[in-house]
Amino acid sequence: MTESAQAFLPGAEIARVLTAKGAVQDPAWHRAVLAVDRLAFIPDTVWVRRAGHRELFEPYPRTDPDVARWVNEDYALITQVDDGSPTGPDGSGVVPSSSISQPSLVVAMLQAMDARDGDTVLEIGTGTGYSTALLCERLGDENVTSVEIDPGVAERARERLHGFGYKPRLVVGDGAHPPEGPYDRVIATVAARSVPAAWITRTRPGGTVVSPWGPGFTSAGLLRLEVGEGTAQGRMIADAAFMWLRGQRRSADPWHTFVDEHDPAAVAGHTDLNPRVVADRDPGWGVVLGWRVPGLAYASFEADPDNHPAAGEATVYVYDRAGSWALGEYVPAGPPYETLRAGPRDLWAEIAAAREVWRAAGSPGRDRLGLTVTAGGGHRLWVDTPADPVDPGPLGGV
Repeated sequence: MTESAQAFLPGAEIARVLTAKGAVQDPAWHRAVLAVDRLAFIPDTVWVRRAGHRELFEPYPRTDPDVARWVNEDYALITQVDDGSPTGPDGSGVVPSSSISQPSLVVAMLQAMDARDGDTVLEIGTGTGYSTALLCERLGDENVTSVEIDPGVAERARERLHGFGYKPRLVVGDGAHPPEGPYDRVIATVAARSVPAAWITRTRPGGTVVSPWGPGFTSAGLLRLEVGEGTAQGRMIADAAFMWLRGQRRSADPWHTFVDEHDPAAVAGHTDLNPRVVADRDPGWGVVLGWRVPGLAYASFEADPDNHPAAGEATVYVYDRAGSWALGEYVPAGPPYETLRAGPRDLWAEIAAAREVWRAAGSPGRDRLGLTVTAGGGHRLWVDTPADPVDPGPLGGV
């Protein structure tokens, strides 16, 4: 196809961006990207992080110069906050609840399915409908089923898809409990802490499940599972920061909602573990930590060098949103570090045990980690091969 011919294709501009980055390797998916106008699936309003307020999002019109530029670049755009009813001050949003994903990630997930002509696919999370349109272009409307939990989001996607002649099977419902299959491929555009058993049982043996997955401490990574008889297993293959399944989301309340330093039952102590390990950005460590210490969250605060006699100090809070919390006082001089904790769990002890497990396994990166999921819903994390499992923590992992 000539350059001039490509220019008349609806998706030519975003296709150029993706091919220049080497993101599109499969010609069949390249043709799908060329055929679908991404701009048409972006609503009139998107949500952008408010300057100086990391936890708030403001509405911006699609015609805003920055938004208009981002539309045809390799960016995700938030299309809904707080399940459609913004809860922040002055009409701002707090929790992103739907988006149009980063195009290179969309294509990476589609290619990871390893779909063949005639395959049936179940998509979890219709969203704007853009990915659904790509699936229809590649596999045919009759082979695509897409599930969306939010009725308003689902209706807008239906209008866009039908307006362009796409007529896949569209279902409003909980993607964790999708329609009966079987399907050759399952692809989720929402992240899971626990892979729903139905995604495995609704997939034919020999098929694949592609989904963002993570035990919840850090953002999810892209997981590709190969489905067998009653089980599925595979590796984490890429970054994939997605919103969580609504049934698996955790509270967005700030850390101080769960920590009470004045609790008379709080116990002072010491630890040799550097409290800063919870902020270690190694993706493999984040997965193992979340697996071994379920429900963990943290907040860290550096000492103000202008108003504090000992620069370099920090206070690190860890908590599980279920009544257990602890703080650790980091000092550059090293251990022991002062601690304070309350609740039934000794979180610093659990974190220290997770660190030892990770180190004993050779400090694996995320690319060395894999997951086995059974038809009964069981999960087993492993390093390199399923024969080398990472033992879950005292609460049983995910």
